[in-house]
Amino acid sequence: MQRLNILVGGPTELWPQELIDKQIPGDWLGVDRGAIRLLEHGITPLIAIGDFDSINNDEKNLINQQLRDIRIARPEKDDTDTQLALTIAMDEFDAQEIYIYGATGGRIDHFLANVWTVTESRFRNIVERVHMIDNGNSLRFYLPGEHAIVREAGKKYLAFMNLTPVTNLTLIDELYPLTNWSSVAPKAWTSNEFTADVNHFKFESGIMLVIQCRDIQKIF
Repeated sequence: MQRLNILVGGPTELWPQELIDKQIPGDWLGVDRGAIRLLEHGITPLIAIGDFDSINNDEKNLINQQLRDIRIARPEKDDTDTQLALTIAMDEFDAQEIYIYGATGGRIDHFLANVWTVTESRFRNIVERVHMIDNGNSLRFYLPGEHAIVREAGKKYLAFMNLTPVTNLTLIDELYPLTNWSSVAPKAWTSNEFTADVNHFKFESGIMLVIQCRDIQKIF
């Protein structure tokens, strides 16, 4: 499978417009409350996954009536619901692109758990396949090498963060360059900017998170 989408139960106000407009290609997995939200939005996921501890009986009945494949996990488990969905995307679908929505807002512990999931050795083969998207941010994860970053429409800023120890991180042609930076501790290099439609960076070891982002203006 080329592309598989996953909806987690984060706040709907952080959904990107293409999800609101149902313009996202590919099949879906629904994670816990994300399965309910997909059904309410007129999208039927292939699989619903989770402990479903955040939904009521009526919502559970809706899932049971409309979905054939429901994977119920015990609340007392080591994996998060997002990790269960990633495992299915990797092992059962061999998805080449995995887009996760609803994973960046709400509880901070959930958000951080989602971000650091890709650092686990079992997910190493899919690190560079994973995208996390909301209405202002696009997160991608990278293994060592030299990489090109294609600027997404409307995204002004770039941020770089090593999720593990990293060696010789070099920001080649961004507005604020960096040369051969190494650290054993995570650090966020924020508020960098593109200088062209495609910019480049490289590093020799570790796992890097790169975020394209824009300011979100709220109207009160």
